[in-house]
Amino acid sequence: MNTASSKGTALITGASAGIGAVYADRLAKRGYDLILVARNGDRLKDLAARLAAETGRSIETLVADLGDKRSLKQVENVLREDARITMLVNNAGVGSVASILNDDADEMEAMIALNITALTRLTYAVAPAFVARGAGTIVNLSSVVGIAVEMLNGVYSASKSYVLSFGHTLQRDLGDKGVRIQSVLPGATATDFWDVAGYAPQKTGVNTMTAADLVDAALAGLDQGEWVTIPGLHEPEAWEQWEAGRRTISKKFSNAKPAARYGV
Repeated sequence: MNTASSKGTALITGASAGIGAVYADRLAKRGYDLILVARNGDRLKDLAARLAAETGRSIETLVADLGDKRSLKQVENVLREDARITMLVNNAGVGSVASILNDDADEMEAMIALNITALTRLTYAVAPAFVARGAGTIVNLSSVVGIAVEMLNGVYSASKSYVLSFGHTLQRDLGDKGVRIQSVLPGATATDFWDVAGYAPQKTGVNTMTAADLVDAALAGLDQGEWVTIPGLHEPEAWEQWEAGRRTISKKFSNAKPAARYGV
């Protein structure tokens, strides 16, 4: 094990392929030891062996289905009890492109369990430990459809809107306690996500970003102290204007009487 420049241990969910696997590669090369979490044990084993050989870091694997309550509890316990952990990357998720008329409610419930419930419980598990140490990093993978909600499946978009909103409140609650919070909003990214979601051609679309570029940009945004990172947005002032507008209108919602247009 190489401890010369260790930055602690990063636990990454959905780490066996795609964005999660690139996060594993990049963080190991930055000096993090890793705990890689995913359902596919063979892929995890192969990735861990390669990264350990290339970087000399300690790479552990944890086979877990975060949609299963027992498996989720196992990962929660690791986050609570392992004092080596300094970063959590909530990357695991699933999507869909189908409309409400062509999708199954049970599948949508499973999506909510993974995209929202698991992410929330893992964050709740690690936050007290990070606050107690006065240091730690939580990276939550949202999506641009958390804002551009009409683009894909409604439940998927809503789940990613949740992740973005949750990140804002985490910043409010933990930002002054030494904990870094980052919400990452990928656009279309070339991963197997699109095969599962039901639209494989998007993987090679003209506006589709590579997972490597996505993660490299996200980590650069983290280094720059961004709370929200949208790698595909080339005009950062557009986000700043959107956020300013949201905060401005939020102050106008609470009134004792309804607006005059309702005639109440």
